Amino acid sequence: MFPVSISGLKDSVKVLSVFTLHEAKVTSKIETSGAQAQIEPKFFLTFAGVFWRLPNRNPTRFIPIMQKIDVILGLQWGDEGKGKIVDYLANDYDIVARFQGGPNAGHTLKFGGKKYVLHTVPSGIFRENLINLIGNGVVLDPVVFERELRGLEQSGVAFHKRLLVSRKAHLILPTHRWLDAASEAHKGKSKIGSTLKGIGPTYMDKTGRNGLRVGDIQAANFREQYEALKTKHLELLKIYPEVSFDLAGAEAAWFSSLDTLRSLPFVDSEYYINDALADGKRILAEGAQGAMLDIDFGTYPFVTSSNTITAGVCTGLGVAPQRIGRVIGITKAYCTRVGGGPFPTELDNEIGERLRQEGQEFGSTTGRPRRCGWIDLPQLLYTILINGVTEICMTKIDVLNVFDEIAAATHYRIDGQQQHTLPYDLCNVEIEPVLRSYTGWQCSLDAVRSFDELPDAARNFLTDLEIYLGVPVKMISTGPEREKLIVR
Repeated sequence: MFPVSISGLKDSVKVLSVFTLHEAKVTSKIETSGAQAQIEPKFFLTFAGVFWRLPNRNPTRFIPIMQKIDVILGLQWGDEGKGKIVDYLANDYDIVARFQGGPNAGHTLKFGGKKYVLHTVPSGIFRENLINLIGNGVVLDPVVFERELRGLEQSGVAFHKRLLVSRKAHLILPTHRWLDAASEAHKGKSKIGSTLKGIGPTYMDKTGRNGLRVGDIQAANFREQYEALKTKHLELLKIYPEVSFDLAGAEAAWFSSLDTLRSLPFVDSEYYINDALADGKRILAEGAQGAMLDIDFGTYPFVTSSNTITAGVCTGLGVAPQRIGRVIGITKAYCTRVGGGPFPTELDNEIGERLRQEGQEFGSTTGRPRRCGWIDLPQLLYTILINGVTEICMTKIDVLNVFDEIAAATHYRIDGQQQHTLPYDLCNVEIEPVLRSYTGWQCSLDAVRSFDELPDAARNFLTDLEIYLGVPVKMISTGPEREKLIVR
């Protein structure tokens, strides 16, 4: 017997018997308003859903019993190594979907002796037969996108039938990048550390209901729409100090790159994703940046311009909250941040510099050196909470191999009081991290392939963090290569 609940019916419906599986089909009766209706025998083991017909109702209604969409996202300030983990997990999925951000992200993958950096394309692109979707929550620069696709072609990656773009994704215009540069220059010492990729101004136009979307490039009046938005931007630029920008050259490259964008399949991603879930497809949603850069819950105003947390999957792909399944949170074994903004465990000393050099902590998009510090457990508790994290992947634990002693912040001391919660505004409060020290293991982890093979000191460190955070550490990355991953 197979019990299934049916909800959301306008009529008062009572299931008279549970569904009985027989030759991959199900039959039963339902009762409504004194009449009976037979559920058509179209409930298949592929788990698409239940078809039913009420008296005098046409057509037959479909009640989907869908797959869940799993989520992978960063739990710190970005650069946690999400790309490698998505690439590893991709074989278990049919679709990898990027749900937010723009080309300010940089996902680095290493395999086959080569290094690949993706900015807009989902990290599942290197797995054959896997569909990759750029969702509506993403902002796309056609020039950067074209350059990325050319790199994939040169590497022999066939993507034209496997890379889909949402019509509702917004476009980054040349004048968005100009506005970004002018705005950042205007802030002087109060800069937030923008990558100057035009991300912020593009999201501003999106929320201001002025933006251009991917689907617009197929419209007959597209050039007219472009010129109208460009004119608005040129007026805005008058309030900022002058910055050097070759608009004519940028526009020529931008319009030329649209041909590459047009060569890819465009989809209404909200329908595509939900249809795929109803068909039993396995989907992995991939985030960019990290949870501490979320526009609402990050270290505002030193944040990105989109929702980087699990909730962003719903708005960035068009799926309902109940469709969310596993939430895999990625954290480094220490902590980094690029650009300005608060960073409670930052080590502005020789230890921080050693972390930077051992971890090669330089931005994959900008090349900027990342600020480094010990792992911050109050910060992780916070992002685990707001994301509903079900499991953790810890990356770059091998960077700690060289240290005889390592540490983790277990609490914050603010105004003499200890707390494990984040204050409302980390920017204007003095935070002293309360550190717990751990003995280092001081040996290579290259040959380690299981948790039990880890040195005692490394296992103790991980177990202690797991207990403190209350979430299992299911994966441990011991190097940038595909094969250097412990799965528990």
